[in-house]
Amino acid sequence: MRRLSRAIGDLDLWFKRDDLISFGLGGNKVRSLELLVADALAEGAEVLVTGAGAQSNHVRTTAAAATCSGLRCVAVFWGDAPARADGNYRVTRLLGAEAVFTGDPDRASVDRGIEAVCEELRHQGQRPYPIPRGGACALGALGHALTAHELFEQCRRLDIAPEVIVLATGSGGTHAGWLLGTRALGSPWTVESFTVSREAEAVRNEIARLATEAAALLGLDWRFTPAEAIVHGGFIGAGYGIPSPEAADAIRRVGRTEGVLLDPTYTGKAMAGLLEHLRRGLVPYRSVVFLHTGGEPAFFAGDGEWLA
Repeated sequence: MRRLSRAIGDLDLWFKRDDLISFGLGGNKVRSLELLVADALAEGAEVLVTGAGAQSNHVRTTAAAATCSGLRCVAVFWGDAPARADGNYRVTRLLGAEAVFTGDPDRASVDRGIEAVCEELRHQGQRPYPIPRGGACALGALGHALTAHELFEQCRRLDIAPEVIVLATGSGGTHAGWLLGTRALGSPWTVESFTVSREAEAVRNEIARLATEAAALLGLDWRFTPAEAIVHGGFIGAGYGIPSPEAADAIRRVGRTEGVLLDPTYTGKAMAGLLEHLRRGLVPYRSVVFLHTGGEPAFFAGDGEWLA
């Protein structure tokens, strides 16, 4: 990102473009679904059941993966149905997913909703495969560990040596996979994230748990502690999925220097965090890779007045 690098100072900034994955409108959620859907098929599942908010990248991608694999998809969303189908929700419905709304604004209601839907499907004699919010589970985290290996090989070919990988974190699965992959590779880079959902301490605990469980799937007796998960707070704004002025500024800056679009839920807030840390001299690195996790459909949800 040459123009953006020059605009923000003496920095060698690269983007890892998971937004350009050519499936289901891309995004890093494809990484975890590669393994989760394979497991579902191996178990003889008929229906993928997952959930989140109506503008979820994960749900949209799960719906695409289900369609591609000959499976049905039930999407459980917190709250009530939106007034109009736009952004990720429009794509999810287009792909044929059945939508269920909990009527409860508490995000945790999705977890209960997934369990209830799976129970009902089993009662009907069907074979559901539950996937937690964001695909945040040990098997899903392994998909992101494989991404770390992919980047390692790309950097070797390009002869670059990033000092830090920066990303947005919500449910913690992506950061957990990168933490595991980094240790497995013996890579000298660190992994740091900006939380866009829950408080930083809670995310650290979840990342450590998921990384430890993912390592166990590989037969590795490795333990990860919350202290190893570097998570920065302060950029959630008014709440998860609610655009912030700082994210809007970051989205404009990246768009007007590089022609690359970030989203207001994840990458926009993480970039806002990175830019602010750079401004305050809190980034002790010169070579940075920013993980672009996708999510552009959410940019086109609503009237966009947050960007005005």
